[in-house]
Amino acid sequence: MPAVPSILGFGAIAIDDIVYVDQPLSAGKGKVLQSARAFGGNVATALAAVARLGGTAGFVGWLGSAADDAVLCDLVASGVETAFAPRHPQARPVRSRITVGSDGERFIAYDDEAMLGTTPDFPDDILGRAAVLIVDSYAIRSLDVVARARDLGLAILGDIEWSSGPDTERLIALCDHLILPLGFARTATGRRSPAEMLDALWLPSRSAVVLTDGGRGVYYRGRDETGLWHLPPHQVDVVDSTGAGDCFHGAYAQALTRGADTAGRVAFAAAAAALSVTGRGGREALPTNDQVTKLLTSANAPSAVELRLVEEEDGRSHS
Repeated sequence: MPAVPSILGFGAIAIDDIVYVDQPLSAGKGKVLQSARAFGGNVATALAAVARLGGTAGFVGWLGSAADDAVLCDLVASGVETAFAPRHPQARPVRSRITVGSDGERFIAYDDEAMLGTTPDFPDDILGRAAVLIVDSYAIRSLDVVARARDLGLAILGDIEWSSGPDTERLIALCDHLILPLGFARTATGRRSPAEMLDALWLPSRSAVVLTDGGRGVYYRGRDETGLWHLPPHQVDVVDSTGAGDCFHGAYAQALTRGADTAGRVAFAAAAAALSVTGRGGREALPTNDQVTKLLTSANAPSAVELRLVEEEDGRSHS
């Protein structure tokens, strides 16, 4: 058997049918410019990003049992280890139909009646040799595996986008690196400002809480530093935002395995995600480590600002 990768993950793996239109989604309709089929899914794309950045990544969710299974072959081609994934003849990917507007924004319609999560008896001796476990909302189907991974000392990195009640609450509690879209964080906490959301989501067991907000940047709080922070966005030409959040999670995990602090992890992940939106589909523009480093060291790379100062400035601008 191959070596266990540093970063493991299970959750959504998808085949996306993507349509690009000549108008922003807010226009209500537009002319089709191009159609494409691509492989995606939150965790699968995050792991592909890890591999592209030079890390070792392994998918350990359910895969089809056929040797020529399309999603299995795509993961292998993307540099993601699949040897430890449980197999089942009825396993299939999520199927998504994605419309991408001229502004790079997208709408995703998905069919997730599929085997997601992982086998309940996934072996501890494999989990225990990894450093990070990436999970998404579908991990509610394998909460005991997530809990065992946490007990074994893995960093649990949660990409949670929707809630399924108490099970989701338990999953969120298990994540010591909680990375949420700002919109979901607002719904989950009932709070309005990023600072209030960060505080509401914080637990003594957390290492970091990160809220991603697309073209408005990233908000975060870490155990290894004081204060709440806002990292403004990189200025890039947005072609397609599909998979940007997934790339962020993968890059964050990779930076975590390299020992970066919270600010360093967020900066690395934000730069990787910014580069990922410059190409079409969720994986076409996944960056290399050198590309991320170049963007981070460019003259116009943004610097983090204390969130208190940002909110004070916003208050003055609205007065």
